[in-house]
Amino acid sequence: MKSWWRKAPAAANDERLNAEAGGAERALRRLEWTVIRRLDGLLQGDYRTLMRGTGLDLADLREYQHHDDVRHIDWNVTARLQTPHVRVFTEDREMSAWFVLDLSRSVDFGSGKKAKREISAGFVGVLARLLTRHGNRVGALVYGTDLEAVIPPRSGRRHVLHLLHAMERRADKIETAPAQKGMTRLADLLKSAATLMPRRSTVFVVSDFLSEPGWERPLGQLVQRHEVIAVRLFDPLELELPDLGLVPLRDAETGEQLWVDTHDAGFRKRFARLAAEREATLRASLARAGVDALELSTSDDLVEAIVRFADMRKRRTRIGSSGVKAVAA
Repeated sequence: MKSWWRKAPAAANDERLNAEAGGAERALRRLEWTVIRRLDGLLQGDYRTLMRGTGLDLADLREYQHHDDVRHIDWNVTARLQTPHVRVFTEDREMSAWFVLDLSRSVDFGSGKKAKREISAGFVGVLARLLTRHGNRVGALVYGTDLEAVIPPRSGRRHVLHLLHAMERRADKIETAPAQKGMTRLADLLKSAATLMPRRSTVFVVSDFLSEPGWERPLGQLVQRHEVIAVRLFDPLELELPDLGLVPLRDAETGEQLWVDTHDAGFRKRFARLAAEREATLRASLARAGVDALELSTSDDLVEAIVRFADMRKRRTRIGSSGVKAVAA
């Protein structure tokens, strides 16, 4: 009898885990059929435009040519042979990617069919699957009211399911949790990321960046060691209010609520002006940190947004290469 009672809780636990994993499995299958298949055709397998490898291996030395990057000149060999020589590198394509996930209450907002949290999960599922099926590893830091989970980098489809399931658990947990005290502290999350990622990686900071001030400096410090991409989540209603009459507005993070008259054209203009100023400040902060940004709206088509971002990365790479050539010439 003792043996039977020991096994029963384990079986019940397995059923619960299977049921929970089923939600993540359904979500990933839907992404594979509706998003990843389309991306394969549009990117033609060139997913590497979204990220780079973590290192370079020295492959050869050869004489300098006018189009070479002057930063690759080997000055010791040049001095010895009296002819400029450059190092030739091959990029290490195996990489680790981290998703730094802001899953605070404000990402639950969505004025249409999808909330920012769903857009975040879709992006993470797609990118994680694209990376892991090419042998790369992905990990995640999950932030709610503070750092709640650290998922070490691993590869494989099962690991992607584990990551999506962690995001689902956070969503379930926040529904019953009391309102948090104060705004999101994105700076704390970024500081934790810098501490917990010893190896150079590609880091996707997925957030709506509705946070207490002071996150810019930790972001800049993270950029010094890692390639950082900001995935900024937003809803169109956060930028401009329609004329809906008297409506209640609630702060998603603190729970504070007030009534506003959206029929007042002056109020709507002030709201739009302040939102535009906040947008400009955010974009300037990301640019100063040297961070590429992918802006994801709750009304966006995920495929189109990722392809648009990949094209921007390609153009920036070509412009950078042209600048180097001009200097070398």
